[in-house]
Amino acid sequence: MRLEANKLRFRYDRRSPWVLDGVDFSVSAGERTAIVAPSGFGKSTLALLLAGYLSPTGGQVLLDGAPLPKKGLCPVQLIYQHPERAINPRWRLRQVLEESGSLDSAVLASFGIEAQWLDRFPRELSGGELQRFCVARALMSGAPFLICDEISTMLDVITQAQIWNRILAEVEKRGMGLVAVTHNMALAKRVCTRVFDLEKQEYMAL
Repeated sequence: MRLEANKLRFRYDRRSPWVLDGVDFSVSAGERTAIVAPSGFGKSTLALLLAGYLSPTGGQVLLDGAPLPKKGLCPVQLIYQHPERAINPRWRLRQVLEESGSLDSAVLASFGIEAQWLDRFPRELSGGELQRFCVARALMSGAPFLICDEISTMLDVITQAQIWNRILAEVEKRGMGLVAVTHNMALAKRVCTRVFDLEKQEYMAL
């Protein structure tokens, strides 16, 4: 299975400058690819396009040669840097997880999610705990591709390591395609097998 962007172009309106202009990118199931660039070069915009949250101004996003489905669970799951923006604050965490399908106790346990947390509201958890929920929700969807957009930037070093170690274990076990969006080259080298430099629009071997 292959996720790709072909000659991707995007801007927010006709008077705005191009955020992305002719970007070619691809990742296959089983691959781990980082997208790196300084702030302002469209990394998060590219992630939103690849996951179907934005429609390209030009070019295409394809999954095995076909457009992303418009109904049902998206086969490309996106995890944001700020988990509180991806969760309905009026829902208890059980509802948040059930949104992706049935609860998987093994996935919850692997991320250290305790049963009593499921009856709490998002505001009752720390940022690291809430991010674990978002990762677990994405994994329980069964999607073949996972995009992580600066997911550990706001977390302490220990929590960062714990979350990434579990993500890598699950990605390897399931044969998923992983895209890590980051400005941190050290992190890119640690979690991925190749790097796409968005500023230069070229791949870098690790």
